[in-house]
Amino acid sequence: MKKTIITVATTGAWPKKENNPNVPMTPSEIADDVYACWKVGAAVAHLHMRDDAGNGTMSTEKFRETVSLIRKRYPDCDIVLNLTTSGDLNATEETRQAHLKELRPEMGSFDCGSMNWLHSGLFLNPPKFLEQLGANMQAWGVKPEIEAFDPGMIANAAYYLKKGVLKAPLHFQLCMGCANGIPGSMKNLVFMKETMDQLCPGSTWSCFGVGHSAMEMLYGAVAMGGHVRVGMEDNVMYAKDQLAESNVQFVERAVRVIREFGREPATPDEAREILGLKK
Repeated sequence: MKKTIITVATTGAWPKKENNPNVPMTPSEIADDVYACWKVGAAVAHLHMRDDAGNGTMSTEKFRETVSLIRKRYPDCDIVLNLTTSGDLNATEETRQAHLKELRPEMGSFDCGSMNWLHSGLFLNPPKFLEQLGANMQAWGVKPEIEAFDPGMIANAAYYLKKGVLKAPLHFQLCMGCANGIPGSMKNLVFMKETMDQLCPGSTWSCFGVGHSAMEMLYGAVAMGGHVRVGMEDNVMYAKDQLAESNVQFVERAVRVIREFGREPATPDEAREILGLKK
């Protein structure tokens, strides 16, 4: 029976308690949330950190504290940790990588291009930075999760694959419905996957949809044989006019959808095998 990896994106850099009081913000809250999501079926946790004011931060100290809490408080939790490199638009290229160098997580995000962000700022990923990040991730044993917000970023990944900055097989996160990125629709998801298959054959992929496209992308990714990402980084609403009670609620729904389709959620070790990770 084919396995589907569920990634939980617990926190993100944006939603705060005023948007949803259930968003985990502190290292302790995030650690507890990751464990709870692992217990119900999440195989990968994509982690962002917040500073004491609740803003996104690339603080190595916060990452260190959170990872330590997960591992020490919950020694049975073998979830794959995927640490962001883009949690603060004002972070330097050095601070975006420092936590990877120290903590050596199994995965880290690799945002494969620059873009306008939420109609309010610039999300910069210059070529020299991406080349450095790719080389460092190889040296540190961190598998890149290639975040693709439009098809041009898939083409960028193919270029870096040819240059040796990235190594096959690649793993993509198709980011659908983000402001200033490709809209979240089935037509666009099919196009993104076909572009990936053409330019980077043999790649694995996951998908998430922001806001109103979340359910369509969840069902679509499962139907198309992909993996899925859910969580409050992408949506604070569980349904129309209904705030999410927890990230567990999103993971439990993903488990139901996957099983209704005749598949099973992957365990962390099964996810490692699918993604080519070394525990």
